[in-house]
Amino acid sequence: MRNEAKTQEDKKVPQMLEKVKNRLLIFSGKGGVGKSTVAANLALALSQRGMKVGLMDVDIHGPNLAKMLGVEHQRIGMQQDRMIPVQVTENLKLISMAFLLERFDAPVVWRGPLKMRAIQQFLGDVEWGELDWLICDSPPGTGDEPLSVAQLIPATAAVIVTTPQEVSILDSRKAVTFARLLKLKILGVIENMSGFACPHCGKPIQLFKKGGGEKIALLYHVPFLGQIPIDPQIVESGDSGRPFMLNRSDSEAAKAFDEIVENIIGRGK
Repeated sequence: MRNEAKTQEDKKVPQMLEKVKNRLLIFSGKGGVGKSTVAANLALALSQRGMKVGLMDVDIHGPNLAKMLGVEHQRIGMQQDRMIPVQVTENLKLISMAFLLERFDAPVVWRGPLKMRAIQQFLGDVEWGELDWLICDSPPGTGDEPLSVAQLIPATAAVIVTTPQEVSILDSRKAVTFARLLKLKILGVIENMSGFACPHCGKPIQLFKKGGGEKIALLYHVPFLGQIPIDPQIVESGDSGRPFMLNRSDSEAAKAFDEIVENIIGRGK
């Protein structure tokens, strides 16, 4: 009976993936590079183009996307034995461990097998419907969560987020190697926190080194998707639950997200 139940579970994920046109894993070699912020705003930008997008927060221990998207007080629905993801906008759905916790400050003290099982349920037991894009936001590093996504979702593409600092560049090299070991198609590298426009004169100021992401892309012969400058509005919007790309301006950061999304769409085909 146990083997039969396991077989049924194993069938659920492929059945769900038949309805998904593009699968994308967004991850980074280290923390603090703004990966979840990038994932949330890329998902929104895709949905604003009329595409059906599912956003899966596979950061089991630190699920932040619900807060960033302003839906942290909502809960997933149930329809028969299927979970219904939270509807963020008309074209964007979200599933996250944050919706399953009794308290916001409750820690998730799980080892690898339990995390793998949770990700499997996010895929097989959630009624995603037809999707143009399924975006998986992974925790930093090359541990259980990105490994589980790569194993459970065939033909997954990857986007690596980095910042210009040397430490981030070093860990991004490991991320590229990780993706290649798992035979993930690398859509490209995004350099986040790339410079800052002076609010008085508009002149770009390099708070960190510039060009680290492009350097990685050239070194490993992978596409460079673009640079996102530091913009206080991005931080404020994430903290307040009003996503940056929903309240978009004509800032350089908004233009950068648009350019990166077009690059991803072009390479995802």
